[in-house]
Amino acid sequence: MHSIIVVPPAGGGERTPHGGRIELASGDVLPFGRDVPAGGLELGHEGVPRIAGEITAHHAFWIIDNLSENQTYVVENPEGAGEHIKIAPGRIDAPVPFEFSRVVLPAAGELLAFEVWAPRHAYRTASRSGLSGPATAPAFALDRTKRYYAVLAALCEPRLRGAPHAPVPTVDQIVERLRHAWPSANRSSVYWNIDYLAVKLRLKRGPEDHEPGLRLNGKKESLVSLALRFDLVREEDLAVLGCTAPEMAP
Repeated sequence: MHSIIVVPPAGGGERTPHGGRIELASGDVLPFGRDVPAGGLELGHEGVPRIAGEITAHHAFWIIDNLSENQTYVVENPEGAGEHIKIAPGRIDAPVPFEFSRVVLPAAGELLAFEVWAPRHAYRTASRSGLSGPATAPAFALDRTKRYYAVLAALCEPRLRGAPHAPVPTVDQIVERLRHAWPSANRSSVYWNIDYLAVKLRLKRGPEDHEPGLRLNGKKESLVSLALRFDLVREEDLAVLGCTAPEMAP
C-alpha cells in the first residue's frame, strides 16, 4: 500500500506514470531532476540539476536527499503559515514531518515546486491512561470566548489564509475586521487587548515588574509568531471573527 504521494508541478510530469500523481510504498525511492531515469519526476528546466535529489518513502513520513552542489532546497508546510525546513546542498536523509509539503527548488531566477503528501499520519489519544495525580497545567491558558482571543485571531488571519509572509495587520485593520463580532471595538480597546496578550503569553512582564522606559518592540509580530508556532490559533478558530474573510490585497 502506498504511503507517500508526489504531485508533479502543473504542466510537468511528462515522464511520470500517466503524467499524474506518483504513489510510493514504504521503502520506494523517487529521483527528481532535469534528466532522471524513467519513472522519476522530471523537472524540465535548465536551472535544475540532472539528478537534483531523491525522495524515499517511509510508513508515515519521507526523507529527502539534496544532490545539488550549491542550491539549498526549501520544504514548506502550506498549512503552517510560513513553517518550513531548509535542505542544504549535499544533505541526505533529511526527514520531513509535514503531512502536506511543497518542495521548492531555485532554478535560474525562478522557483519550481512540487507537492508531497504523507496521508498516513497517525495520532494516539491524548488521554491520561489512568494516571493518578494532578493534571499537567496548560502551556497557554487561552479562552476562545474572550475578546482578546478574537484580537489574536485577527492578527494571525492573513498568514492563516495562505499568505505566510503577509504583514501583520495594523490596529485600524483589526478594528475594522472585528466590526461584525465586536461592534464597539476601537483603537484603544484593541491596543489594550494586544498589551494584555503580551503579558498573558509572557512576552512582556506584568505591571508589577515593569520598569519605566522599557517596551516590547514588535509586540504584534511576536504574538503572531508564538501563536502560529504552537497552534494557538488555527484556521478553524477564525470563526470567532464572525464572518468570512475580506479579500486580501494582491
